[in-house]
This record gives sequence, structure tokens and C-alpha cells, in this order.
Amino acid sequence: MTGNARPGIGRIARALPGWKTIRGRVAIVLAVPTCLLLVLTGLAVADRAADWSAARETRERVDLVLRVQALVHDLQRERGLTNGLLGGARQYRDDVDGQRLRSDEARADLAVLLAEGDNDTETASAVEGARALLTGLAAVRAEVDDGSADRAATLRFYTSVITALIKAQSADGDDAARGDRALADGIDALQALADIEESVALERGSLNGVFAAGRFRGGEYLAFTEVRAARVAALGQYAQSATEAQRGALDRAFATRDAKRATGLEKSAAAGADGSRLNVDPDVWWRSMTVLVDDLHAVQRSVGADVRDRAGQLSDDATGQLGGFLGLGVLIVALATALAVLSARSITRPLGALAQEADEVAGARLSEAVLRIQQADPDDTAAGLTPEPPEARPEPGFHDGAQEIALLAAALHNVERTAVGLAAEQAVLRRNTSESLANLGRRNQSLLRRQLGLITTLESQEVDPDALAELFELDHLATRMRRNAESLLVLVGEHGPPRTWTGTVGALEVVQSAVSEVEQYQRVAAVDVEPCRIRGHAVAELSHLLAELIENALVFSPPHSPVEVYGWRDGAEYCLAVVDRGVGMTAEALARSNARLSGKQSFLVAPTRFLGHYVVGRLSARLGAQVELRETEGSGITAYVALPPALLAAPAPIEQPPGKDRIRSMLSGFREGVARGAAAGKDSA
Repeated sequence: MTGNARPGIGRIARALPGWKTIRGRVAIVLAVPTCLLLVLTGLAVADRAADWSAARETRERVDLVLRVQALVHDLQRERGLTNGLLGGARQYRDDVDGQRLRSDEARADLAVLLAEGDNDTETASAVEGARALLTGLAAVRAEVDDGSADRAATLRFYTSVITALIKAQSADGDDAARGDRALADGIDALQALADIEESVALERGSLNGVFAAGRFRGGEYLAFTEVRAARVAALGQYAQSATEAQRGALDRAFATRDAKRATGLEKSAAAGADGSRLNVDPDVWWRSMTVLVDDLHAVQRSVGADVRDRAGQLSDDATGQLGGFLGLGVLIVALATALAVLSARSITRPLGALAQEADEVAGARLSEAVLRIQQADPDDTAAGLTPEPPEARPEPGFHDGAQEIALLAAALHNVERTAVGLAAEQAVLRRNTSESLANLGRRNQSLLRRQLGLITTLESQEVDPDALAELFELDHLATRMRRNAESLLVLVGEHGPPRTWTGTVGALEVVQSAVSEVEQYQRVAAVDVEPCRIRGHAVAELSHLLAELIENALVFSPPHSPVEVYGWRDGAEYCLAVVDRGVGMTAEALARSNARLSGKQSFLVAPTRFLGHYVVGRLSARLGAQVELRETEGSGITAYVALPPALLAAPAPIEQPPGKDRIRSMLSGFREGVARGAAAGKDSA
């Protein structure tokens, strides 16, 4: 089981990004504990962020609760005045109208706050739903104004709306407190105060109507006792949640002269349980209870401010802790990064110096050794085969690393000595091979020259047409063999043309000379070759170059399809084009062929069927010409040759001859390709 586990772990490690480098492996090793620390820090950050968000939501909730309580306070006052008006106290008419305006203003203020705040919370949604009950307020007011309203039904409507608003305040519960006891108690005290104020205000409104009517009617006394019981329960809840200062503020509200007077009138109302007449002035009751309700509302605002301050303090604390944890996370990342960089650098710096040493061996020392062997005396091969020992030089960074890196550096020096020895042997073998090929080519060339001379003598003496035709075929075959021998000399770097002409030769004659060196010369047509004189020293190599291009066009075109040759002046240069209608080439094959024609590649790295391309590349480099293959319109390939002014005898004309429109359009863009090729050649040089 252990043997199977290790390969699985290895595959997992290799699949990790960056595992292929030392820096990546060090980073991954340090990243694991760092990520664990960051996860723990992230959990703390998330917790602090949740505390901060909860504190902010609590502050917004308290603002909404206070705005709701302001509306509730005005609706409670409107309820009491309306109940007194329906009970027969007509003096409340003006007070009712004024209170309605204040209630509408509080209602509008709440609507603005809901529109500006976050309506996604449960409290906001609940308040919005409770506020929708106020749509029936206009109809209730109209019934009160026309005298058709029932006092008990009107009281129930106001009470249901106020109760819904008070319940909406506690829709979120204590979630916003997030474990803070003081904040949770403050929210509970605020809710208890809302219940206390509602019970006192409801008692004020209901008894205002009772005192105005002079007695309890129906179930009004039972409702009165239930309200008193609700107030007692709310007072008990407040005593458990409120602080000592908050309890003192409530005690002071119930200890005022108006509150004590209201308590005495309340006892008088309790005596009317049997339905007897109550001789209580409703105005005195209303004023006394209104003072108490207003005092309770002030206590509620004070408690709301305390809760809001506590939420702000929690928000500030959470912000500070959040910043501390974020700073800790940044410190962990910075420390892990610094450790990873230092650890990786302690390994990669000596390895980098070692890699630089290897690059120097591969890029400079081996090349210098090969060049030294190539330039040495051919008879002194022993000197070339003996590699020079590495020079005594400083090795910065090797001894700063681990012992394994020092051993690797020593192994590199051994590899260097062995590689220099192998390179020396290969260089000697290459040089001997090239010299052998060159010697063989020169021998073949000499024999072919003698053979051509003998064939020419026989042709001059022969009178039989059939025999003369056979001698001509033999002459043509020997000419092709001579071109192959010259190609061999070109490939091995033999300089100097084997045949030279004095003076100048016409461009058409050069084309005809090239055609005479190919096998299927009957298929080649010089369609339009404008007059131009070529300097004699370049004629042989140019003819050889064109012959290779024509031979290539004949091989890769249909057997009965002609190959056309064009020549024309192009500014100071002279251009030649060999056009075939063959199968053409793909873009990739065309690019590779043009790379071979540039003369910058070695013929030893390609298949032998491309040797003609390398011959053309060597010859074009000698002549300073540019050769490029392009697609022919329709099908096939066109080979373009641009000859520099140095090879031309006559100066360039001021105006170009018109030429043929078809070939001009076909050759459009060739000059740009030649210019790019020339620029690439300069960059390579």
C-alpha cells in the first residue's frame, strides 16, 4: 500500500502549477502553512466584518425604530383625541384637526426614510407592511367628521395600526446584537418602552372617551383592565433589560405631578366597574396623561440614543479589529513571500551561475574549439583533437550554495572536457568530409570539362544527322552532370566560379544558358525577358541559380505544362521570375522553402531532395541577390530573383518600360518581400 501511495503523491505534486521549477516548489512548500494561517485570519476577518455589518445595521434599525415611534406617538395622540371627540367632548375638534396634520407629517417622514434606507431587512419590510394599513385612515377620519363613526370600532382601527407598527420594530429580533449583552438588553428595553408607551397611550385614549361619555360601555372596562395588565408586564420586561440609569429615567417619568394625578384618576375609573357614572373631567385626564406619554417618549428617545451609541462603539471596535486582522494577513503574506524569495534565491543563484557557465560552454567555448580546429593546419589534427583545459576563473555563487551544487559544477567541467573532445572529433570529421567532397567535385568537374571538350570536337567532325543528335544529347547530359558537380562545390563552400566570362552577357543569353542545363528544356519558354547586360563574373553563378529554379519548377508541375521565364527592369535592379502552374505549396512549406533559399541554413539538417534550395541560397548570398517563392495566380509557384545594381552593366533607366500587364500584376508586392529579406539579412549580419 505504501508503494502505491508514493507514485500517486508524485503525480499530484507534478500536476501542481510551478512544481517544475525550484522557485515554484519552495513557494508551494511555504504556501501550504501560509494558506492555513490566512484561512484562520480570514475567518477572524469575516467574523469582525459580520460584527461591523451587524452594528451598522443596528444603528440604522434604531433610527428606523425611533422614526416609527414618532409616527406611533402622533397616532396615539390622534387616537385619544378622536376617542374623546366621539365620546362627546366637542372641544377636541380643533385639537383633532391639528393632530391629524402632525400625524401626516410623521407618516411622510417615515416614507422618506424607508425610501432612502435599505428595504431588504426584515424590520423595514415589516414596517412597510404595517404602514400599508394606514391606507384606511382617510376613510376612518371621514366617518369621524360626518358623525357616522363607531367609537369602539374607531379605537380598534387606530390600535391595530399602532400595534402592527410596534410589532414591526422587533421583526429582526436580537440578531443584530451578535452576542453583545449590552446591545441586546438595550434593544429589549427599547421594545419594552414601546409597549409601555402604547399601553399608557391606549389607556389615555380609551378612558378619554369613557370620561367624556361619563361611564364604561360594553366591554370597555374589560379592555381597560387588559391594558393595565399589559403595562405591568411591559414594566417588568423593561426592569430586566434596562440599565440603572434607564430605570431611573422611567421612574422619574412616573413620579411627576401629572403622572401622580393620572394615577389618581385611573383609580377613580376603576371604581366605575359597575357602570356607575364617572365624574372625571376629561380635559384634566387628557392633559395629565399626555404629559406622561410625552415623558415616556422622551425616555424612549434617550434609550434609543444609548443603543445607537453602543452600536457605534461596536462598529468602531470591529473596524479596528478588522484592520488589525487585515494587517496581520498582509504581514503573513509578506513574511512568507520574503522567506520564499530568500530560500529560492539561495538555491537558484548558484544554479543560475552554473547555468550561465553551461551556456558559455555551449555558446562560446565549443564554438571557439570548433573554429580553432577548422582554421588549424589540416595535417596537424592532433592539436585539434586535444581540448584545452578550462581556464582558471572565479566561479561566483557555486560555493555559496549547497554541497550538491558544488558537485554539479565539478560534473559540468567534466562534461565540458568531454564535449570539447567530441566537438573536436566532429569538427575534424566534418572538415575531412567537406574536403573529400570538394576534392571529388573538382575531379568530376575536370573530367566533365574534358568530356565536354571531346564531345564538342566530335560534334564538329560529325556529318550524320542521327549521330549528331545523339552527340547533342550526350553533350546535354554532360552539361547537367557538370552543374551537379558545381552544386557539390557550392554546398561545401568552395569559392570562386569554375567558369568566367569577360565583358557582359545579355539577360536572355543567361536564361538560355540556364535552360540548356535542365533535362526537360523543351517545356521552358522565355516569354518576356527585357534587355539587360549582366557582368561576366556573375554569369556562371546566375545561370546555375536559374537552372536550379527552373529544374525545380519542371519537377513540381504537370508533364505537359510549360514553365515561363520573365525578366524586367525594376528601378536600379533587374528582376527575373520563373513561373510554373503546378500543384503549389502550403503556407508552412512555402515559409520553410524561403528560409532555405535565404542561404542561412546548413544543408546537413534537411533531406537531400531540398539540396537545390540550399544551392540557390548559397549562390544568391554570393551574388547579393534576393530569391523568394510565392504563389502563382490560379495555381503553382513563382520564383522571383532580384539582381542588385552591382551585377548590371548598364545604368538603370529613368522610367520603367511598361511590360505586360498580366505579369506586372502577378509580380506586385515582390519588392516589399525583397526589402524585408534584405533587412533581415542585415540584422543577421
